[in-house]
Amino acid sequence: MLKRLLVRLTLLLAGAGVLAFLMANIQYTWDWSVVWRYRELFLLGFKNTVLISCGAIALGLLIGLLAGMARVSENIWLREAATLYVWFFRGTPLLTQIFIFYFCLGVVLHFDDPLLTGMVTLAFFAGAYITEMVRAGIESIGPGQWEAARSTGLTYSQTLRHVVFPQALRRIIPPVTGQFVSLIKDSSLLSVISVRELSKGAEMVNATTYKTFEAYLPLAVLYLLLTYPFTVLTSHLEKRMIYHSSPTRRASKPKEPPHEQQVH
Repeated sequence: MLKRLLVRLTLLLAGAGVLAFLMANIQYTWDWSVVWRYRELFLLGFKNTVLISCGAIALGLLIGLLAGMARVSENIWLREAATLYVWFFRGTPLLTQIFIFYFCLGVVLHFDDPLLTGMVTLAFFAGAYITEMVRAGIESIGPGQWEAARSTGLTYSQTLRHVVFPQALRRIIPPVTGQFVSLIKDSSLLSVISVRELSKGAEMVNATTYKTFEAYLPLAVLYLLLTYPFTVLTSHLEKRMIYHSSPTRRASKPKEPPHEQQVH
């Protein structure tokens, strides 16, 4: 663990040194006081990004779970509706979806709240990817589990809910947490509809002060602070999944001693 931290620190310092060397070759007057003077914009952007991301994660997870279950449903209407949903939201750019939700659906529904509209758009976009993760996780469970459950008299939906899905959940969680990292970064696109999240705040600071580096370097740091916990969580969950599914670990489990036969 310590060795890995030292290697990472060395690489980060080397990268910082290369960046400093490149920056030394341009004529630029640094003024980091800009960050402090416009701290309220950065803090407001950080708060809005956290709010949007949390709301979109919660709603996107709900949409993804429901649509994922629909994707493997026996009901053809549910299955095809979920398929079309995934096809549209995975097949079109997120930026296009933001424009459609805000400038088209927002006008039709007489709704003009860019922050909430952006949150819902991100949720539907992320939900489409979570849907496929849920579907893949469910389909990864062997047919023997289905057959054993159905032989006990359980219906298809009962087998899915009580037998298959709990086993698939362990395989679904790591990629879903990884999707949360992407969702936080994708929230930067909401600046195009004037949502005052992190990217919009940095853009306003740059437009006011013309201090591009001082505006956007803190932006990168703040995004790293937001995504780092999910990155660590994803890595931890993936390692646990690999560990628990390792054949070596299963083989190393102590076997219970056979029960002694009763002598009559």
